[in-house]
Amino acid sequence: MHITIRQLAVLEAVARNLSFTKAAEELHLTQPAVSMQIKQIEESIGLPLFEQVGKKVFLTEVGQEMYSYSRSIQQQLAEAEAIIEDLKGVKRGTLTIAVASTANYFAPRILAAFKETYDKVTFSLDVTNRKGLLSHLDNNDTDLVIMGRPPGNMEVEAEFFMENPLVAIAPANHPLVNVPSIPIVTLLKETFIIREEGSGTRNAIERFVSEHGFEITTSLSMSSNEAIKQAVQAGLGLGIVSIHTLEMELELKRLEVLDVDSFPILRNWYVVHRKGKRLSPVAKAFKDFVVSNARGILALKN
Repeated sequence: MHITIRQLAVLEAVARNLSFTKAAEELHLTQPAVSMQIKQIEESIGLPLFEQVGKKVFLTEVGQEMYSYSRSIQQQLAEAEAIIEDLKGVKRGTLTIAVASTANYFAPRILAAFKETYDKVTFSLDVTNRKGLLSHLDNNDTDLVIMGRPPGNMEVEAEFFMENPLVAIAPANHPLVNVPSIPIVTLLKETFIIREEGSGTRNAIERFVSEHGFEITTSLSMSSNEAIKQAVQAGLGLGIVSIHTLEMELELKRLEVLDVDSFPILRNWYVVHRKGKRLSPVAKAFKDFVVSNARGILALKN
C-alpha cells in the first residue's frame, strides 16, 4: 500500500466533511483533484472508501478505519513539528482549545496572559456546551478542553485549576435582595430560568437540589448564560449561574447575588485531555500555565 501524506490529508478532509466539495474548498483544490486523490488511495488499497447514496456521501467500513489512521498520523506529524520547533528554541505553533460556554467569560484573559510569554503561538478556540466538549474528547481533536465535571465514562487526565461557584441571582428590585440567610425552601418556591438539559451547570443544580430533598420549578430553559441573565433582568424568574459570568452585571447593579443558605453550589474548573495523549510542548506549557496562574490572573481582574 503506497499512500502519501498529502493523500491522507485529502482523505481526512473528505471523511470529516462527508463532502468532496467542502474538502476541496478547505484544501484550496479543485473537486476533480480531490476525487483523483481518493481514487488513487482506493486503487492502492483495493477497496472503496466512500459510497454515495443520493446526494449524500458515506464512509465504508474501510473508510472509517482509514479516516481514524489519517487523523492519528496527522496528529503525530503536528506533534513532531512542534517538538522540532521547540528543539530549535522557537515557542510557536497553534493551540486547539475547546472551552465550556461559561468558561469563555475568563478564557480569553488567560490566553492573552499566556501570549505575553509565547507571542508566536496562535489559538483555535471553540466555545461549546458540554455535549460539544465530550465530542471533542471522544474524537481527540483538540489539544486541551476547559470544562467543569470531567466525564466519568472516558479515560481522561483532568487537572483542577480553579473553583467555579454557582450563585442564585435576582433582578435588583426583587424582594429577596438583601435578605440575609435565605432558606433553600424559601428560594425554591420561586420560578427559575436555568440552562438546557444536559448542560454541566444544570446537572450540578439538579444534583444539589435533589441532595437537599427538593425540586426546582423552571419557567424557561436557555442555552446560554447571556440569555438567562437577560431573562432574570426582565423579571421572568430567578437564575443560578456561575459567578464568573456576572462581572459586568454586578458592577452595573443590574443583577444581585442572593444570600442563600448552603450556597454557592461549588463546582470546579479542570483542564482536560485524553489519557495517554502526547501533548506538544506548547500545549503542555499552556496546561501548566493555566494550573499555576489562572486564579491569580482572574483575581487581578475582579
